[in-house]
Amino acid sequence: MFRIMGAGGAAAFSSGLASAAKAPQNDTTQQAVLTAWNELNELDGQRSRLLQQRMRWWTDAKFGLFIHWDPSSLASVEISWPIMRPSPKWNITQEEYVNLYKKFNPVKYDPDAWVELAKVAGQKYIVFTTKHHDGFCMFDSSFTDYKITNTPYKKDVLMMLVEACRRHDMPLGYYYSPPDMHHPDFRDTSKPAKDNWQGEPTRPQWPNYLNYFQLQLRELTTRYGEPTVFWFDGLNNQEKYDGYHVQRMLRELSPSSLFNNRLGTPGDYETPEQFVPDRVPVRGVRIAGTNQSEQDRLPSGLPRLEDFQPWETCMTINDTWAYNKNDHNYKSSKILIQTLVNVASKGGNFLLDVGPSPEGLIQPEFQDRLRDVGKWLAINGESIYGTTYGPLQDLAYGKTTAKRGTTYLHIFDWPKGNLEVSGVEHVSRVTLLARGEILSFQRSGKGITVRLPEQAPDPYDTVLKIETS
Repeated sequence: MFRIMGAGGAAAFSSGLASAAKAPQNDTTQQAVLTAWNELNELDGQRSRLLQQRMRWWTDAKFGLFIHWDPSSLASVEISWPIMRPSPKWNITQEEYVNLYKKFNPVKYDPDAWVELAKVAGQKYIVFTTKHHDGFCMFDSSFTDYKITNTPYKKDVLMMLVEACRRHDMPLGYYYSPPDMHHPDFRDTSKPAKDNWQGEPTRPQWPNYLNYFQLQLRELTTRYGEPTVFWFDGLNNQEKYDGYHVQRMLRELSPSSLFNNRLGTPGDYETPEQFVPDRVPVRGVRIAGTNQSEQDRLPSGLPRLEDFQPWETCMTINDTWAYNKNDHNYKSSKILIQTLVNVASKGGNFLLDVGPSPEGLIQPEFQDRLRDVGKWLAINGESIYGTTYGPLQDLAYGKTTAKRGTTYLHIFDWPKGNLEVSGVEHVSRVTLLARGEILSFQRSGKGITVRLPEQAPDPYDTVLKIETS
């Protein structure tokens, strides 16, 4: 007998939104943040409906493609960080790094191929790095010479991707980094970036930088079109970017766009990085970046639907966000599929990253894994898309997702003999999702005992569809 027990019950927790400040907040501060965010999002009826529709679509989409790409790919180093935190493993000077664009010529770039790969992988949206912390613009900005159209390639790769996404009906989001190592008003560029990469908001030039930053965001929105999301990456002390003002401006220009939580405002969704929270995220607990201790404030058990906080984990396939020909530590297809399921089981989205090569190609190791995930989703996508967090959490050998009277039980490790599932009642039918095969079961207390085939139908994750009357 193989037994799976689930945790249940609602949990009490704070409903106030947390700000970007690092210090603990009292109730008055939390209420002020909540009030500011509500004021920011006071929209007229039409714009409010657009925003709500986009949020519903986004939470149903579940799986997206993150793309980190700029001239740093020429050196097989991480994007931006070699000049911010130099390390012997990167073996590149700041001068060498900032001049890579003079050799950047991705002649094999085919945005249609990228979008087609995302669709084959079952990904429902793309987020592209328009500008990372190094300040290099992958679009033809009117406000800087440090940009893609001043490389030997000369073409506007963002506009090409925008047009490809329109051809293939693929929603596109814009990653835009508020930090900018190249701009003299963000920091004193006579010093190495490692000395002042956090920016210098006390200098008199800082308002000029904020103006530059906002000009580029307006440029992206009006010239390239409204994005699905604005994916900011403000690093530390994000309040220095005047996020409420910025997002109020963007709400006017792009009323259906979502915002992540990395601009000193609560944002529309949380952004854990390189990990999946242990519990279902709830409103009032901010999770952003790689610091896993933030999730310790999450309550155990199941929150009410109205208390659930939308969230998205971003993650790399190997250990590098950008292209790195020397990084062969690839996550297996099995790990990626099970991570997607784990994310969905807690109601989140999974934004999986690729770093294209200097020529503009997505390397075969990434493509193979994305196609494997897509093959699994082609059969089991019903258990991922449009679902919410599952009723059974903390399972020893699997996960659950849920949708309108149906619980999907994802079994990672196939048991021998019968499967006892506690915590599901009023079950009317159990089937193997992939084959549609009806499985016999018996009710026992507040659960069921299911008779399973001897062998797992799927080596990665076999899904049982448990329907309730």
